[in-house]
Amino acid sequence: MAAAALVQYVVLRGDLARPPQSWPLGAVVAQGCHAALAAAHTHRQHPDTRAYLELGGAMRTVVLEAPDEASLTALAETLKQHSIDHEVWTEQPENTATCLALRPYPKDQVHQHLKKFKLLK
Repeated sequence: MAAAALVQYVVLRGDLARPPQSWPLGAVVAQGCHAALAAAHTHRQHPDTRAYLELGGAMRTVVLEAPDEASLTALAETLKQHSIDHEVWTEQPENTATCLALRPYPKDQVHQHLKKFKLLK
């Protein structure tokens, strides 16, 4: 398998940046960073994660938008049912799920579970 085919998907809640939540952009970006790092760290021994991290500046990350917490939680459940490695980032002390990230995967192994989510804008 070519390492170049590896992608890390990050799914952020789009509602965090909009009223009534209105989180600052930096806070929203931090959620994605936390989730991506947590997924890479937790699955650091997986060969796909190792190959992805070796890519350096050629790493490919796709950031998608979940409309709200319920859709993010539903996605996490779907991924769990299909044994797809991922991490949900839960912001404390609010105890709110804000983002999830998959470990790096070949796109064709996971894309079907993510295709209903659009790129985050």
